[in-house]
Amino acid sequence: MGKITTLILITLLLFSCSNDDDYVPIASGLDKDLKTLLTDISEDKGLAYFILPQSDEYLKIPQDPLNPITKEKVELGKLLLHETALGKNPKIDEMKATYSCASCHQVAAGFSSGLRQGIGECGVGFGTNGNGRVINTNVPVDSVDIQPLRSPTLLNVAYQDVMLWNGQFGGTGTNAGTESNWTNIQENFLGFQGIEVQAIKGQGVHRLLIDEDFVNTLGYKEMFDKAFGDIIESERYTTKNAGLAMAAYERTLLANKSPWQEWLKGDYDAMSEEEKKGAIAFFGNGKCYQCHTGPALNDKSFHAFGMGDFDNSDKALVLDSAGFENVKKGRGGFTKNPDDNYKFKTPTLYNLTDNGFYGHGGTFTSVRDVIVYKNKGVPQSTEVTTENLAAQFGTIDLTDQEIDNLTAFIEISLRDTDLNRYVPETLKSGLCFPVNDVQSQQDLGCN
Repeated sequence: MGKITTLILITLLLFSCSNDDDYVPIASGLDKDLKTLLTDISEDKGLAYFILPQSDEYLKIPQDPLNPITKEKVELGKLLLHETALGKNPKIDEMKATYSCASCHQVAAGFSSGLRQGIGECGVGFGTNGNGRVINTNVPVDSVDIQPLRSPTLLNVAYQDVMLWNGQFGGTGTNAGTESNWTNIQENFLGFQGIEVQAIKGQGVHRLLIDEDFVNTLGYKEMFDKAFGDIIESERYTTKNAGLAMAAYERTLLANKSPWQEWLKGDYDAMSEEEKKGAIAFFGNGKCYQCHTGPALNDKSFHAFGMGDFDNSDKALVLDSAGFENVKKGRGGFTKNPDDNYKFKTPTLYNLTDNGFYGHGGTFTSVRDVIVYKNKGVPQSTEVTTENLAAQFGTIDLTDQEIDNLTAFIEISLRDTDLNRYVPETLKSGLCFPVNDVQSQQDLGCN
């Protein structure tokens, strides 16, 4: 009997080992509860409602009908967004070719800036994820290209039809009826969505320049020819087309390898029990899903949570030229509708911790602190009116344990750790990127 028992055990052991590759995670009670929640709040669309497509599944990615995504546009846009040689129109001559779009939207910070306040031209250094970038003290302050609000991530922007915290970029959809406020945004009249408008308008705002010398000297002509071969040559190498290429690339920046996305696709081991409980809080008592929904976990609306703005400090600089009084009013600063005052666009929640600053003014440095803030419902800003505050502010009543679980879900489950797949190895110019000043070259190991 002992020999028979031993043979049976060996057989079972061999059988189990031979099937390791066929292991399929089994749904637990938490998984089932979460799936039920998701089905209910997605109006029976189920888990598929929250799944991001693969980055090369162009037909599944939301796109501007006037700017269809193509492989050729994406490849060109990938280089142009990071190309520091595009910094051809600086206010300070010695800053030429030291900055790019990616200066404030770089991969090490989850395609954000790594700072409370992004710095383009006249920035010095990079640090490890952009956190070491500072303003060059040898230039006039009004020459510095700094952002009046925290630089949002480019991840999942395909699921927005307007851009910026106040949504002012975009000539369709959400911005229909706001045409009277487009005086300084003539690009909106081109009829493109926000990503395209931002990529076109932003080149002028941030002192980038596409010209014949750039296209021909650096070898971008062939890439433009492939991406825009249907456009006559005299109109092919332009700011507009450069913007369309960058926008097509940006639409492919999807955090589709995060643990949450893997769980949605059936890998129930992708998230820990704590993270699953956090997801249940997110889609349950926390009411987060009421604003953060769909594949990108954001809606197309604007909400007021009374968060603070930039102030003059060692972490931020307020310039009058930015029209800061309007900036602070968020959507209302653009629409001029008092009902929109202090409301800001719902951001995606993926890869938040890569940047480390939260809120439109970057007044938080901890995800947990943001959750606690919304739970307590005491505004940082003294200017926001009570009637404009979001209904969820101060009304969710989460326990400390739920807050801990929710923090874990946002910080871990929503973080795609493989974003470098979206970044070029080198540029046509051969220059350092995403920034190219001397200190940055040292920080980034370019020299």
